[in-house]
Order: sequence, then structure tokens, then C-alpha cells
Amino acid sequence: MKHMKIGGLMTDDVVSAVPATSFKEVAKLLAEHDISGVPVMDEDDHVVGVVSESDLLARDELTARDLMTRPAITVHAEETVADAARLMVRRGVERLPVVDEEERLVGIVTRRDLLCVYLRPDAEIRGHIREDVLTDAMNLPGDAVDVHVLDGVVTLAGRVRRRSQALMLVQLAESVDGVVAVVDQVAFHADDTPPAAPAGTPHPVAR
Repeated sequence: MKHMKIGGLMTDDVVSAVPATSFKEVAKLLAEHDISGVPVMDEDDHVVGVVSESDLLARDELTARDLMTRPAITVHAEETVADAARLMVRRGVERLPVVDEEERLVGIVTRRDLLCVYLRPDAEIRGHIREDVLTDAMNLPGDAVDVHVLDGVVTLAGRVRRRSQALMLVQLAESVDGVVAVVDQVAFHADDTPPAAPAGTPHPVAR
């Protein structure tokens, strides 16, 4: 399945600083460009840290080298939006410098950029699910299941042969860029999934 990549969302005209940039100059950059943070680069364009508004407010140091949070948490342009979002949440950051294969700065992506994915048109999401999920991933006719999308909420209705297919369909639909939630109304003819182990029954251990 195709997923939106960070390279398609990032800002490539990046406002940045160097370790010797003064406190006042960093504050000026944030104010002039209406941004909340800047990556700090070394002489090889590698990201060595990030200075945010909170860093400026927390201490009155002299240069970006003293202010910046390090090591810098970065993302590669080919990583998916979902992976970047999980990284932001896990590390508690508002922005991620984007680097190339040689770890050089090529862009920056913010939480606001990632939220733009959820502005994807409903018709586009529906077409993606019918073509990429039903037809390509699951080898089913595009109209095998009815796909209805409203404000990013996907409703799947219909019948497939096996329960495993129904479960996979819902899982794949949930992973489509722009999907907010999936309402599962898919029935199945046969349950081919293994029964759940009774409560308290130990699972076999591979030796």
C-alpha cells in the first residue's frame, strides 16, 4: 500500500541556526518567521540540536549551543506520516528536522503539517480504499464491499468469505492516510480465525 511520505509534507525552505547564533538572534528568527523552533546545524549541515520557544523561556544563555536540546530527534524524508506522528508523540516534540541519507538537513515538519493529512477529501480516501486495499492488497473486486466516507470516518459494509479477510480489511482501511476511524459492518461466511485461549490457560512456549 502507498502511504504519504514526509518528503511530500515537509517545508524545504528551513529557517535554521548555527551553534554560535546568539540568544537574541534566535529569538528574532522565531519572531520574524512566526515559527516556534529552529534546528541547529554544524558546518556539514548535520542537525546537532533544536532550539524552541520553551528553551528560550527556560534559560537566559548566550548562544544556540547553550540553549539547544540535543541530540536532535530527526526523521528521514522517505518515512511515512504515521511513523513521524508516532515519533513526535513518543518523544514529546512539536517538530522534526528532516534529513537525507547522509543525515544532512533537507526540511522540517511540524505537528500542524501532519494534521494536514486529515484534510484529505473523502472521495480520495474512498478511491484509495477501493483500489489499494480491496483490489491490490486483498485481491478482491473494488465493489466487493461498500465503502462510505464522511469527514474521514469510513464505513465498510458487505460480506466476505472469511473472518480473517474482514479483520484484515478493517486493519488496512485504518492505516490509510486521512482516515479518522473505521465503522466495521462487514459480515463473513466462515470463521477461520483460531479460537481465543480460555482465561488462565498458559500459552505454549517455543523451545
